[in-house]
Amino acid sequence: MNENSSAVTSRQKRGAVSLLLAMVLLGVFPLDVLLPSFPALAAHFHHTPADIALSISLFALGIAFAQLLIGPLSDAIGRKGLLLTGMTVSMVGALGCVVTSDYTVFLIFRVVQALGCGCFVLSQALVQDLFEGEERDRLRILMVTATGIFISVSPLAGTFLQATLGWRGSFWLFTLLAALVWLKAWWFLHNDRPTHRDRPLGFIQSYRKVLGNGEFVGYWLISAFAFACHFSFIVISPLIFMDQLQLAPYDFSLVLLAYGAAYVVGGLVATVLSRRMNPEEQIVAGLSLILLSGLVMLILSSAFTLTITSVLIPMLICTAGTTIARPAATSRAMDIFPHIAGTSASAGSIIIFICGGLISALISLSPTNLQSTLACSFLLLSGVALLLNQWISRRRTHLAGQGVAQPRRP
Repeated sequence: MNENSSAVTSRQKRGAVSLLLAMVLLGVFPLDVLLPSFPALAAHFHHTPADIALSISLFALGIAFAQLLIGPLSDAIGRKGLLLTGMTVSMVGALGCVVTSDYTVFLIFRVVQALGCGCFVLSQALVQDLFEGEERDRLRILMVTATGIFISVSPLAGTFLQATLGWRGSFWLFTLLAALVWLKAWWFLHNDRPTHRDRPLGFIQSYRKVLGNGEFVGYWLISAFAFACHFSFIVISPLIFMDQLQLAPYDFSLVLLAYGAAYVVGGLVATVLSRRMNPEEQIVAGLSLILLSGLVMLILSSAFTLTITSVLIPMLICTAGTTIARPAATSRAMDIFPHIAGTSASAGSIIIFICGGLISALISLSPTNLQSTLACSFLLLSGVALLLNQWISRRRTHLAGQGVAQPRRP
């Protein structure tokens, strides 16, 4: 992004890490804290829990649309202004959700909030701007691990907010946190613009360049399929645990606490593997665990009645695989076009959220057993991702054999 990126001091890096983790928190917050409030939302708006679950998928699609513009614009005008504007819009959307009693208007304000939350895609671009080499890989593992920690805590926070402030409490707290992060970003970030040497391409040309690269799209699809396994479970988890198994919101939050803990374990394993395996091997290891989780879930759903254990055991395996595969695939994709990191991050996140939103919506609408449908989706998604990774490896080997220059990696 700018010539001073390599000269970031240790103190600035610590500040950058805290800001990035806060952005990760705000990216998770609008989804996971609201989960214990599904019954209350359904009752308030006189809709079914399935309709509320679909609103989560709509939120993901809204984020994807916003990111279409934010990444290329940040390459042209800098990251800071767009980040501050996006957080402001997200706060307006959250406050709008608080004041409405109409389901349609609620969905509109959720989309507004999602459009603002699209600015958090810049976290990947900031990682690319401010860090190099193995630091980037370790930070991306930390960010995925932090996602798991926030996932594990968010339902408990949501249960507390629901009990004390009702479903509106999560939107009030989001607004407060977003305001604090807004102040930190305003204080810490510089709105650096591209140098003449790194001046980005136009909007269409930038997307044509990144999306026309098979390796780039392939790595992001791998990351997207791994994310879709996690996101699909998050979207339908209230339907399984609160609707079918009749768990109270507090008990549901404890279940997700155990699920989120798997992210921490997966992050530790991914950190160890990053020092012993190359990224392609990490991707294969992570996707293989997701494949295994699908097989285990399918067997358990066929042989036993639906229980917390029959769902949670395969999900712990899946989450460990997701935490290993996603950072490696993301780093490989982001390293291909470092000079247009904003566009790269937006293109990748659009792929991720479209895949996550559409796949989770299809699963939530499934007329058959949700557990079996989820298991089959894990098998299909991990299988396709493994084939994609194999295709990329063969393509790179073929190009290297022909003497074709490979994309520069820092």
